[in-house]
Formats: sequence, structure tokens, C-alpha cells
Amino acid sequence: MTTEADALALDATDAGHRDLFDVPPAQGGDYPEVAYFAGNSLGLRPKATRAELLEDLDAWAALGVEGHLDAARPWLPYHELLTGPASRLVGALPSETVVMNSLTVNLHLLMVSFYRPTPSRHRIVIEDAAFPSDSYAVRSQVAFHGYDPEDAVIRLRPRPGEDALRTADVVEQLGGDVALVLLGGVNYLTGELMDIPMITKAGHAAGAVVGWDLAHAAGNVPLALHDWDVDFAAWCSYKYLNSGPGALAAAFVHERHLGTDLPRFEGWWSTEAATRFEMTPESRPPASADAWQVSNPPIFSMGPVRTSLELFDKIGIDVLRERSLRLTAYLEKLLADVPLQVITPTDPARRGAQLSLRVTGMRAGELSRRLRFEYGVIADAREPDVLRLAPVPLYSTYHDCWRAAAALAEVMA
Repeated sequence: MTTEADALALDATDAGHRDLFDVPPAQGGDYPEVAYFAGNSLGLRPKATRAELLEDLDAWAALGVEGHLDAARPWLPYHELLTGPASRLVGALPSETVVMNSLTVNLHLLMVSFYRPTPSRHRIVIEDAAFPSDSYAVRSQVAFHGYDPEDAVIRLRPRPGEDALRTADVVEQLGGDVALVLLGGVNYLTGELMDIPMITKAGHAAGAVVGWDLAHAAGNVPLALHDWDVDFAAWCSYKYLNSGPGALAAAFVHERHLGTDLPRFEGWWSTEAATRFEMTPESRPPASADAWQVSNPPIFSMGPVRTSLELFDKIGIDVLRERSLRLTAYLEKLLADVPLQVITPTDPARRGAQLSLRVTGMRAGELSRRLRFEYGVIADAREPDVLRLAPVPLYSTYHDCWRAAAALAEVMA
């Protein structure tokens, strides 16, 4: 049986970067801070965020409109400060990456370009356990083009008695009538890491466009979007990227699509920066993902994203992934003695920083509330019966894992 002392000893030899984050106080239990396992829903705030955001706010007070050019971080090209670190995080070229909008808005803007249905090829493949907003988005796109969502949207389900999709089963569904494959890189419910390169290759072989929702993958697992030949992708930055509630999202468009005649929606920021203030009626889009921008970027929303991305640049996603594998395996070992079923794949290569548990005997929300107010453990519930635990390598500890497993064992007993 692993003891609390064992967990603390592991933290002494395999520490993360908890000191860089503000950890909320516990509302119950025996410890001053929470054991936080909801980073797959909303990441914790980096301590640097407040001061750096105030610097941008103070530039507004001191400079007014002149801050567009004269601020320490000028607002006019501000989004370019995020492009490099965002592209490195997902394995892309800077020209393929842009931080903008929110996740579902980006998916819609990208589907304007990449979902080009015809009577013989108009179906979209998603996973049945896709996050609801993805389901809403693809159904509305299908309906917008005049097709029946009940027929045109193919929802992939695991085999009977299983909780995760098999890659071979996904590939088998990619027939000649599929126009678009749009899956979650890491499934929000089960924590399954999809085989992105294999499915992308199979989708292309079937004649489909392949896009990815990386909301639960960006900042969680290493990605190589350019080398994997992904057509497009989008991700948010308030989960593993710790940029705050409702933070700006990002988009990727492979370089082979840049500067082509793909249809796009356009606005002021879709045109080349050098000609933006010529105020001409026609856009001159750059041969980069910036061409998918519509409106000028919200500076005070970009600041926290920039702060967080700089942390990932400094520490490295590969280093974080290695610690993630160790933390998640440790938590899995502790949960072996708890009467709850882990529905996340047991193969470490097939999951991110998450273990999802099927709850019996009470609703998941009730279990989550008890963990929070009786033990100071923050987990995420998906009703009716899934509790999600995300040991985030940046700030989670082995002691957090021990606290969570001990609390679950007491409650379930």
C-alpha cells in the first residue's frame, strides 16, 4: 500500500512547477490547498499572469490610442507574439498558426473553407462522445448546406462493452461519401488519445479532408500537425494552457492550403498588415493562417495566452509529457484499490493526462461535491456517471494523487 510519506518522497525527487501557479485554498479536508484535478476543464492561473496583464492595462492608461504602436508590447502586431510559441507547441510552422476567437468560432470559420460538400460526398465523421459543441457545429454546417444531419453526420461508437474507440474501427468508417473527418485529438469524456497521424493518413486515402479539435490535446500531449499532414485544427487555451476562463483559442491550417483559392470569411485582420490602413475595399490576404482572422485581436485576452505559452516554451511539452506519464500511472496504481471502473485506456500511449472513472452508487456530481467539501479535492463530473481526474504535470503532485485516491476510497466505502 502506497503511503502519504511515499507520495511526498516522490514529489521531492520529481517535482513539477506548482510554485509558478496560484493554487486555490481548500474548502474542506486536512490540507490548506486543494488537490486540483480539473485542469482539463479550467487550468490554474500562472502567478505571472496578473502582473503582465496589468502591464498591458497600464499601457492603455498611459498611452491611449498610441499604445497600438508605442506600448512596450505594441497592440497592432500583438498577436504575432503568440504565433511562434503556439506553433512550436503543436508542431506547426508559424505561418500555419494563429491565435484568435473561441474554439467553436474557429471550427466554423475553418469548415467554411474545408467542408465543401457535394451530393455524392457530404458526410462528416465525428465520435459519438464528441463534446456537444462539436456536434452542434457539424450538424449546423450540414444543415446549412441543405443536408439532413441525421444522415450526413456519422457518429462513431466504441464496440459493445468497450469505452474507447479502436483506430481500425475509425478507419473502417471512412468511405467514399465522407467529405470531412473531425475528431477530438483527446476525447474529453474518456481521455483517449486518438492516433492522429494514422487516422489523418486514412482519411486522406479515402478522399476526405481531416481536421482535429485539440481542446484536450494542446498543452497535454506532444503534437506534430505539420508533419502529420493535418489539414486544419483548432484548440482552446483555458484547459491545459491555463489562460483563463473563456480564453482565446487558436487555429492551424497546413501550409499546402495557404495562399490558395479556398473560400474564407474575411474582415479587417484578414488582409496583409502592411496594407491594412490603406482602407481599400478589397482584402489582400497573406499566405498564412492570419488570412483566417476576421476581427482585430482583443489585447487583454491575448495577454494571459502569451504568458502561458511562454511557460510551455521554457519548460517544453516533451518534458511535461514524461512527467504526465509518471503521474497518471501513479494515480492509476492508487485507484486499483478503489471500487470504481477506469474507462480511460490502460495503455499510456493511448491517453493524455486524464483518468475517467465510472461511478456507481451515486451520481458523479454528488461524488464531486463530496470530494470538494469534505476532502479538498477538485475533480470534474460529467453526469450521470463519469468523474474525470486530470493530474496536470505543470502543477499537480504525487501527494495530490494520494489525496484523491484516499478520499475516493473513503467515500466509496
